Amino acid sequence: MLTGILAGLAAGALWGLVFVVPRMINMGEGGYSSVDLIAGRFAVYGLVAALIIVLGWRTRRLPTLRQAGAALVMSVLGFSGYYLLLVLAIRDAGTEVPSLVIGTIPIWIMLLGKPQGLRWASLLPGLALTVAGLALMMGATHGAGQEGTATHFWRGMAFVSASLVCWTVFAIFNSAWLKRHPEVNATDWANWLGIATGLGALLMWAVAGSDFQAMTVREERGTFVLLCVLAGFGSTWLATILWNVASQRLSASLCGQLIVSETVFALLYSFAWDGHWPTLAQAAACVLFTLGILASIRAHR
Repeated sequence: MLTGILAGLAAGALWGLVFVVPRMINMGEGGYSSVDLIAGRFAVYGLVAALIIVLGWRTRRLPTLRQAGAALVMSVLGFSGYYLLLVLAIRDAGTEVPSLVIGTIPIWIMLLGKPQGLRWASLLPGLALTVAGLALMMGATHGAGQEGTATHFWRGMAFVSASLVCWTVFAIFNSAWLKRHPEVNATDWANWLGIATGLGALLMWAVAGSDFQAMTVREERGTFVLLCVLAGFGSTWLATILWNVASQRLSASLCGQLIVSETVFALLYSFAWDGHWPTLAQAAACVLFTLGILASIRAHR
């Protein structure tokens, strides 16, 4: 159980980085598009996964046709589709509020993925602390004002709500699939997801991405490549392996609660990028998030 918890927390720390990556580079008119960033990140993920399979072909398993189909569906729910919607949300509504909406994923997974035999009363303390933290952070962040027009903000909220649905479904289905297939280890499944995600992202870029020649002459091309490599390897390939380890060892409801760590790290990274300390209310909300995780872990023992 401890291995699963540490793996889930580490995955959350790596996933939190993707909330600030879109802010590290010029996006929009005259810059890189959301599709460019997604395609670059997931192309790196697919390339890493393919290299590992090729280099370890003697020991690495290849998926059956049915397993490959499952990986393709999961890749859209948990990666390309989810992250496209999230990047669009961050573009329109900033970093903090979308990260908080994504932070409600643990609540939905806890409600939908509760193990049989675990009483609701045991989950209430962790659930209450998480809800209180979200409410406090939402009030503190929204009260500080949001960039852009109200129309853009609410459009961003629609995008992030759709991304929340995608990842909630992915988390529950992914955990169930791995438990039904114990013969598939975490690394193999991460690699299969990576190839499916990389192919889907390249197709997306071919249809809606920027012109390749225009991308190669932009001043920020070095930063763009570096961010794609870091996000593709660390926040995707490595984080997926860690999350698969957690999914195999923990219940869906406990895994869901560990996703709160993604929100906490995303907020910390955002504060660091903006160069200011969190307010007292924001810091208190992070404490509530942490207490919620600890309470949920205790309930699942």
